[in-house]
Amino acid sequence: MTGTLINAGVIVAAGAVGLLLRRGIPENIARSLQDAMGLLILIIGIQYGLKTESLVVVGLSLALGTVFGEWRNWEGKLENTGKRLKRLLGQEENLFVKGFVSATLVFCVGAMAILGALQDGLTHNYDILLVKSMLDGIMAMIFAASMGIGVLFSALPLLLYQGAISLGAGFLKPFLTDPVINNLTGLGGIIIAGIGLNTLGLARIRLANLLPGLLLVPLLMFLF
Repeated sequence: MTGTLINAGVIVAAGAVGLLLRRGIPENIARSLQDAMGLLILIIGIQYGLKTESLVVVGLSLALGTVFGEWRNWEGKLENTGKRLKRLLGQEENLFVKGFVSATLVFCVGAMAILGALQDGLTHNYDILLVKSMLDGIMAMIFAASMGIGVLFSALPLLLYQGAISLGAGFLKPFLTDPVINNLTGLGGIIIAGIGLNTLGLARIRLANLLPGLLLVPLLMFLF
């Protein structure tokens, strides 16, 4: 999982640069920067969402996954993790949790995270994750400049998520066919678009409660 370690390190390093830049950014520019990021995330989400191969599978996965996520309160669990980290650092709660949750979802949801971690685990080639690291680094720098230190701690869930895929790559590969990955990417795109809406202040969607849908996509495709 060398690629995942590099990916996490780049997020922390780039986020730290963003924090340094943040000190010299006036509040009105920081707010506009956050809005700009919201628009960018929204477009990225739409782009990913258009990769969907089966709207029926994605729609059912999203609906059933949301019911399960609300029942088990995945959003609350992710936010509580952010709050515990916040208390350890004595940071402003709302902004810290927002940065942690938003960055975690952006960095962990997407085809590059899955394919890159699989490639790393199966062949020890982490070219995909190197490209992803560069993209994540840019986003981490901008996120941290507008939302603070919580963004840096998104590297922890990324380590767990991508690391688990790399370590279990031999088992997972037969199930992650191109159609499955396209539908996972499509559903991930819907979630990322929701992050954009939340960042712009146009909605307050409990996006982490939608994440169980990603686990249902391969199962429903197998059944259908």
